[in-house]
Amino acid sequence: MHLPSDDIEIHYDVVGEGPDIVLLHPFPSDHHFWDPLAERLVSRYRLITFDLRGLGRSAPGAGIATMERHAEDLSRLCDHLAIGKAIFVGCSIGGYILFEAWRRFHVRFRALVLADTRAEADDDLARDSRLRSAEEVLLRGPDLFISALLPKLVGASTQRNRPDIFAAARATTAGATAPGIAAIQRGMAARPDSLRTLTTIDVPTLIVGGEEDAATPPPVMQKLAGGIRNSEFHLIPAAGHFAAFERPNDFARILLQFLDALPSR
Repeated sequence: MHLPSDDIEIHYDVVGEGPDIVLLHPFPSDHHFWDPLAERLVSRYRLITFDLRGLGRSAPGAGIATMERHAEDLSRLCDHLAIGKAIFVGCSIGGYILFEAWRRFHVRFRALVLADTRAEADDDLARDSRLRSAEEVLLRGPDLFISALLPKLVGASTQRNRPDIFAAARATTAGATAPGIAAIQRGMAARPDSLRTLTTIDVPTLIVGGEEDAATPPPVMQKLAGGIRNSEFHLIPAAGHFAAFERPNDFARILLQFLDALPSR
């Protein structure tokens, strides 16, 4: 299904019935990142997944794909689907977007789940690296970029023991284009620092990280958890930045325990 949003159409899917869970995938995957987890939740929840602008079947539009533009896309999707309050789940860039969404429309949040993400803005080195990669992908195309990046996102144990999962993770990036990757890299480089936002989050919050995550390692995730009052923090062993995709059974177990403990609406 497609929804007009600003200068593009957002591709989205809705499956299941029950309380709403909106899932925001990481870069450079598409909404199929959540397929292994969705199989374990669909009998109890209505799951809304969508391709972030610039990834999958959602075009990047003109200019930079900023967190503000992503949050506006999310708001339009929630309006379109008549979502009042929802449980929002964001992995990596999905977390960056949810920090912006919280600042803009926190009344929509019933609960928050942050996976393998961080609150800090990029430092100068990381920002310059993103901007250089945006230029390079436009010159060389997406395949070289993704082939170099994916081993940094999937855990070493998964790469060593489950090549099928590594290949499936690669398949979730099939729709990524050079313009989309460049727009998102530039948007992430420009994202604001969200450390102060953490102190304002007052809904039940779950934070999950992969023990082998090199992009947002456990100390970064622990710092994130320490900034949000009464948050829960869990590490998944033998998993990297794509922990929810690599170990969906473990992720689903942790998530369902959290969801079962939520106060009734």
